Amino acid sequence: MTTGIIVFAHGSRIESANEAVRAVAARLARAGPFDHVEAAFLELGTPDLEGAVVQLAGRGITRMIVIPYFLTLGTHLERDLPTIVDRISHRHTDLELITTPPLDGHPALLQILLDRARGS
Repeated sequence: MTTGIIVFAHGSRIESANEAVRAVAARLARAGPFDHVEAAFLELGTPDLEGAVVQLAGRGITRMIVIPYFLTLGTHLERDLPTIVDRISHRHTDLELITTPPLDGHPALLQILLDRARGS
């Protein structure tokens, strides 16, 4: 079974910020074993999560992992994302949607902070 990945970000009025998320999704597709990677946005960017799900489903992908591109668990991840995923799951009962935790707590974040601190 082929798995699709959705990098889910907040979205911004500043289009270059949204483009940066799309670039991360493209780099993820090139770096890993996942050929089907899309960016999606909660607001202020396109596509939204359902739009990305529909894009992947159109390629025959039925299992999708939603990776929140958020540092910490907050209202958007505790309330908004589960509500959106539930709505999509009810509309697309043939799809499996899995949501990962946010980036906070991942051991690589400490290394990133160290790299930033050393680079300043």
